[in-house]
Amino acid sequence: MFFSMSFNDFILTMAGCLLGLGVIILVIGIYVLVSKVVGKEIKTIANQTARLAQKGIAEDVSGLVGNASSLIEALNQLIKTSAGVGVFLILVSFCLMAAAYGLVLQIH
Repeated sequence: MFFSMSFNDFILTMAGCLLGLGVIILVIGIYVLVSKVVGKEIKTIANQTARLAQKGIAEDVSGLVGNASSLIEALNQLIKTSAGVGVFLILVSFCLMAAAYGLVLQIH
């Protein structure tokens, strides 16, 4: 059995869904941004790699220093990528919330 829904009810339902989805994606984006950029594991790996590079310089092991610097650069790229994903999710959530607001404005 179908239920009747007016045009305004339909628009309001759509706006509510978009707003809810926007809030969920906003929370996920903030979580990704905070957890990945400030992660303990990444800091620990970076500190260990820096120590490894210093040891390689002190002992004149050029391959070790090259690999350590490659690892540090890869970690920096990982942090930038995670931050980019978080910012992208936040922007998408703002667009969804703006679309919900635009739909609410259509209600007469």
